[in-house]
Amino acid sequence: MSISGITNIALSGMRAQTTRIGAIANNVANGSTSDYARLNTSLTTVASAGVQATVSPTASDVDPATELTDLIEAEQAYKANAVVFETGADMWEMLMSIKRD
Repeated sequence: MSISGITNIALSGMRAQTTRIGAIANNVANGSTSDYARLNTSLTTVASAGVQATVSPTASDVDPATELTDLIEAEQAYKANAVVFETGADMWEMLMSIKRD
C-alpha cells in the first residue's frame, strides 16, 4: 500500500467519524421531540478506499448515556485516524526529502 493510500484511508475514517458525530448531535438535539427516529450510523469497509458511513433512522429511542458513549468513541476514532494521516504525511515528506538529496 502506498503512503497516499494510507492517508486516503485515514481521511475516509475521519470523514466517517464526522458523519457519525453529526448524527449523534442530531439525536441529542431532537431526542425529546415526539416521533423523532434516532439516527444510527453504520460503518462499512470500502475496498482499498477505507470506510464509509451510512446514517439511517431506527426504531429505538434516544438515550443520552448511549449518545455520550458513542460520541467519546467517535472522537477517539477520529483522533486515531488523524494520527495515521499525519504519520503518512510525515513519511511522504521524508521520502520526498530523500529523493531530492
